[in-house]
Amino acid sequence: MASVNKVIIVGNLGRDPEIRYMPSGDAIANIAVATSYKSKDRNTGEQKELTEWHRISFFGRLAEIVGQYLKKGSSVYVEGRLQTRKYTDKDGIERYATDIIAENMQMLGGRQGMGGGDSYGGGDDMGGYDAAPSRPAPRQAPPAPAARPQPKPAANFSDMDDDIPF
Repeated sequence: MASVNKVIIVGNLGRDPEIRYMPSGDAIANIAVATSYKSKDRNTGEQKELTEWHRISFFGRLAEIVGQYLKKGSSVYVEGRLQTRKYTDKDGIERYATDIIAENMQMLGGRQGMGGGDSYGGGDDMGGYDAAPSRPAPRQAPPAPAARPQPKPAANFSDMDDDIPF
């Protein structure tokens, strides 16, 4: 059976991105994004807003773009996958953390201090950035062959005028 591991988050950064570099020189960026959910309390009828925090990791060129353009409060759209990691905390207790590994990112809102506009350019017309290079378009079925023209009837030379020079 096939499976899908896909996450889409639209929210705001809670702090500036943290950028690190691997020994190979590749960048890694980590951000915390807040999403909120509004619901009505069943008992009081009062509107409540619940905030959820998401840890998101970017790698390579995408991480460099995050470090360059995003800051605390920036609105962002992120597509990625969930990845759970196991670690030992300072007290020796094994813990688990689930992060989003970003594969695509789009900056939302205007350019602060850059003269307006909604997109920063990049991977597509909407200002999005992909972690991987663009993939070729999926193969499409070739178009149906055009109908063959019907052969023209043979000329009847007996009907031709004798005054046409050859």
